[in-house]
Amino acid sequence: MAMAVAAAAVAARRQSRTVQVGDVTIGGAAPVAVQSMLSTDTRDATASGEQLRRLADAGCELVRVAVPHAEALDGFEAIVAASPVPIIADIHFDYKLALGALKRGAAKLRINPGNMARMADVDAVIDAAGQRGVPIRIGVNAGSLARAYAQREDMILPEKLAASALSYAEHFEARGFTDIVLSVKASSVPVTVAAYRELAARCDYPLHIGVTEAGTYERGTVKSAVGLGILLSEGIGDTMRVSLTADPVEEVGVAWRILEALDLRRHGAELISCPTCGRCAIDLLSIATEVEERLRKLDSDVKVAVMGCVVNGPGEAREADFGIAGGRGMGMLFAKGEPLRKVPEDQLVDALFEEIENSH
Repeated sequence: MAMAVAAAAVAARRQSRTVQVGDVTIGGAAPVAVQSMLSTDTRDATASGEQLRRLADAGCELVRVAVPHAEALDGFEAIVAASPVPIIADIHFDYKLALGALKRGAAKLRINPGNMARMADVDAVIDAAGQRGVPIRIGVNAGSLARAYAQREDMILPEKLAASALSYAEHFEARGFTDIVLSVKASSVPVTVAAYRELAARCDYPLHIGVTEAGTYERGTVKSAVGLGILLSEGIGDTMRVSLTADPVEEVGVAWRILEALDLRRHGAELISCPTCGRCAIDLLSIATEVEERLRKLDSDVKVAVMGCVVNGPGEAREADFGIAGGRGMGMLFAKGEPLRKVPEDQLVDALFEEIENSH
C-alpha cells in the first residue's frame, strides 16, 4: 500500500524532446540522468581520472569538466579519452574554449550566452556544435542574467530566468540548432522551483535541474532534496545535479537517494532504518552505520531494513527484502516481513549479509 501511495504522489513525467549525449539519452521517456562535476584541476589528468572513476563507480552518468583557460584543453582531451561516461565541457566567457573543447571530444557543451561578449561568438559555438552533432545546455543562473533581463522591473526573478533561457533557445533555433537542454538555477529553492515551473509550462526542451550554490553537505543536501524533490514529484526534470561544497561523489549519492525516495530510480541497495527511542535495546546507530557501509559495496538493488524494536520491526518494514528487528541484546532477522531466526547482537550484521548473499 505504501508503495502505491508513493508512486501516485509523483506526477506523470513532462513530455520533452530527446537529446543524445554520447550514449546517454536526456528527455523523452529516458530515466532522469544523474550528473556531477569534477572538482580537480583539469590540467591534472591523473587526479581528474581518479575522481572520474570514483564518480562513475558511484553511479554518475554524465560528468561536467571546467575548461577555464586554454592550458586546460590538453587535460580535457585526456579526461575525455579515459572516461567511461560522456564528458560535458563547462565554458564561460571565452567562446574559443568551447571551440577547442569540441575539437577535443566534448560530448556536450554547457554555456551561458549572457556572459559571452558578443552574440557573434555564441553563433560560432552554435555552428561548430551543430556541425559535430554535439548538444548544448543553455545554463542561465540568477547571478549571471543577461543585462536585458536583469534590469527589467516588470518581471520577477523566476520569470526573468525562464524568459532569458527561452530567448537564447529561440536564437539557437533560428540558426537551425535544436539539440538544446535548458537550465535556470538559483541558490533560493522557491526561486528555482518557480523558474523551472515557468520554463516547463512554456517549452518542450529537456530540462537540467539543480539548486546552484546549495551549500555544504548538510545544508546543500536539504536544499537540493527539497527543491529537486518538488520538481521531480511534479514530473519536471530530465537530468539533475546536486551541487554541494563537498566531494562530488557525495553529490551523486544524494542525487540517487532523491530519485530513490520518489520511487523514480534506484542505484544499488536501499537502507531503511528507524529513529531510536527508549524502547531500543541494541546499539542501533552502530549497526545501521555498519550495514550502510557494507551495502555500498554490494552490487544489488536489495532493500534492507534496520529496526530498533518490534514496534518498528517486520510489520512496518514489510516491503524490505531483508531486515533486523532489535531486541534486548539480540535481534530478529526477517525477510519480506516474515521472521527467519533470532541472532545475538554482535552477530546480527554478519548474519544479515549471509542471508542477503545466500539469496543471490
